Amino acid sequence: MKIGILQTGLAPDELAPQTGEYPEMFERLLAGHGFEFQTYNVLDGNIPDSADTADGWLITGSKHGVYEDHDWIAPLEDLIRKIYAAHIPLIGVCFGHQIIAQALGGKVEKFKGGWRIGHTEYTMDGHDDPVLLNAWHQDQVIELPEDAVIVGSNDFCKNAMLTYGDKVLTIQPHPEYGHAFIDGLIEHRAKGVVPEELQADAKAQMGKPLQADVIADMFAKLLKQPKAEGGSA
Repeated sequence: MKIGILQTGLAPDELAPQTGEYPEMFERLLAGHGFEFQTYNVLDGNIPDSADTADGWLITGSKHGVYEDHDWIAPLEDLIRKIYAAHIPLIGVCFGHQIIAQALGGKVEKFKGGWRIGHTEYTMDGHDDPVLLNAWHQDQVIELPEDAVIVGSNDFCKNAMLTYGDKVLTIQPHPEYGHAFIDGLIEHRAKGVVPEELQADAKAQMGKPLQADVIADMFAKLLKQPKAEGGSA
């Protein structure tokens, strides 16, 4: 089963030699589920014309905002709408979560409440206890598309996890980020951007348990759903 990874951002140059780029992180997250992967570097304009190019899709995170003026934003949104119309499984993480919402009629903005980085608890449908994941964002989905349903949230990020029918799942946090990567982002991307007290708090939380496996299983279950008959790309 071929999963197309739409790469919308780059890992910091200082971290990439150790961690790989974002697509490689997702390949590790989803290892063992029988997927084959192909990466499309959206930043370089490599955006497939057809939703049927892959059996399922995943859109990565990015340092960019979905509301910014980049020439690849509109074609990516067009592909998202094609994937959605064709009822092909689609996952979005952080920027991916936001661009899917924007493409389908929602609104994303720089959140007035500021940043959230590091170890974070999320209340999720179907889970009695909070699910623990790393976050790294200021932008948030603040208005939902018509078809979106909230399936995970917390006090800071109301629209943290969304579904659109049974073929689309998007989340604001980063299951692909371990503590070491968050530490690297603090070192190489946070200074002068993220308030120092948030950096210190995130460092203090490092080493606490993470439950990326919970999200990996959710992703795999959704991506393995067969394409619906009658869709059009």
